[in-house]
Amino acid sequence: MQLRGMNYLRRKLSAYKMRVDMRYDQYAMQHRDSDVGITIPPQIRAQYRSVLGWATKGVDSLADRLVFREFANDGFSVNEIFAQNNPDVFFDSAILSALIGSCCFVYISQGDDGVPRLQVIEASNATGVLDPITGLLSEGYAVLRRDDGGAPLLEAYFTSDTTWFYEKGREPFAVRNPAGVPLLVPVIHRPDAVRPFGRSRITRAGMYYQRFAKRTLERADVTAEFYSYPQKYVLGLDADAEPMDKWKATVSSLLTFTKDEDGDSPKVGQFTTSSMSPFTEQLRTAAAGFAGEMGLTLDDLGFVSDNPSSVEAIKASHENLRLAGRKAQRSLGSGLLNVAYVATCLRDEFPYLRKQFNKTVVKWEPLFEADANMLTLIGDGVIKLNQAVPGYMDAETIRDLTGIKGSDKPAPLVKEVADGGGYRSEPAQENQV
Repeated sequence: MQLRGMNYLRRKLSAYKMRVDMRYDQYAMQHRDSDVGITIPPQIRAQYRSVLGWATKGVDSLADRLVFREFANDGFSVNEIFAQNNPDVFFDSAILSALIGSCCFVYISQGDDGVPRLQVIEASNATGVLDPITGLLSEGYAVLRRDDGGAPLLEAYFTSDTTWFYEKGREPFAVRNPAGVPLLVPVIHRPDAVRPFGRSRITRAGMYYQRFAKRTLERADVTAEFYSYPQKYVLGLDADAEPMDKWKATVSSLLTFTKDEDGDSPKVGQFTTSSMSPFTEQLRTAAAGFAGEMGLTLDDLGFVSDNPSSVEAIKASHENLRLAGRKAQRSLGSGLLNVAYVATCLRDEFPYLRKQFNKTVVKWEPLFEADANMLTLIGDGVIKLNQAVPGYMDAETIRDLTGIKGSDKPAPLVKEVADGGGYRSEPAQENQV
C-alpha cells in the first residue's frame, strides 16, 4: 500500500482539530455560544451568561459505567502489560477521550525495562489512515508535545517498520519498529462505514438542547430582576413638582403625595410583572429533549421526582443508556484488543498475526451494579437453570451478571440423604449451584 505521507496527515488533522476542541470545550463547560436574541442587549446578556453541565453529565453517565475488568483467555500475557501502565487511569482516560472526541489514540513505545509504555493521545492531536478490516492504522501521525501557544514541539510519524520523530529545532531521527504495525492504535467509539473514526457522545442535537437551556436561563435571570423590583408609575404629577429619587421610590414601603391647589392628587400604579413559569417550562422541555438524546432521565439532570426508584426501575428507565453502553463496550473493546496486540508484538519483537488474538476476549464489569434484590433474583434463576441443565451457569457467568468476584475456593455443597433409619451427608455435585 502506498503511504500518503506526513504532510497529508498534518492537513487532515488540522481539518478536524477544531471540531474535537469544540467538544472538549463543551465537556469542560468553557464553550461560549453565539448571542441569539432580539430583546436583551448583548452587554446585558454578557452579565448574565449561564453555564450548564449537561454535556458533561451525558458523557460521564456512560463513561463511569464502562469499567474494564481484564482480558480473558490471555494466552499472550497482555494483562501484565496493562498492569504495569497504571490501568486505573489508562482505561478511564482512553474511554473518556473516545466518548468526547469520537476516538482516541494510544501511542505505544518501548520501555527501559522491556515492557511497552502506553500513552493516550486525544483525537485533536493524532490521526492516521485506517484499515477498515482490522481497525489498525496503515500510517499515523501524532503531536506528542505542544508549546503554550498550541504550536507543535514534538511530532511523530508512524509506519509499519519505522517511527520518525520531528522535534522543533533539531534534526529528525528514526526508530526501528519491530512490531510490523504502526505504534499508534485508534480506540474508536461507534464506528460505521460513513464515519470510520466513530461518533462523539456529544451530538449536535445534545449541544442544541444545552444551548437552548442556557438561553432560557439567561432570559430568566434578566427577567428575575424585574420580577424582584416591579416597575411603578405615577399619573397626574404636576410638571413643576420636585423629581423623586428613583431608588427611594423603588425600595420605599410608603410614598406620600400632597394635593395641588386644585385639590387633585397623583395616582400611583405598578406594571404587571412577568411570570417565571414559562421559563421553568422551557427549561424542562430542553431537559426532556437532552435526556432523550443521551438516554438519561430528568432525574439525572436535576429534575428530581417525588418517589425514589429501585434498581430495577432505574435500569428500565435507562434502557437506552444500557444499549449505548453495550455498543460502546463492543467498539471500544475492539480498539483495546488492538492495543494489546500491537503492544505484545513490540514486547516480543515479533510480528504476530492478528488472527492469533481471536480467542482473547475483553471483559467488562456490568453496566448496573446489582443490589440485594437483584442478587436474590439472579440466585433463584441460576438454581433453576442449573437444575434444568447441570453446570450451565458457573462462577464466571455469575460474575458477569453481578460484578461480584466469588471465592477462589468455594466450599462444596452438602445435602442430606436418607440412610436407613437416619440421615447421612454426602457432597453434592460440583457443578450444581
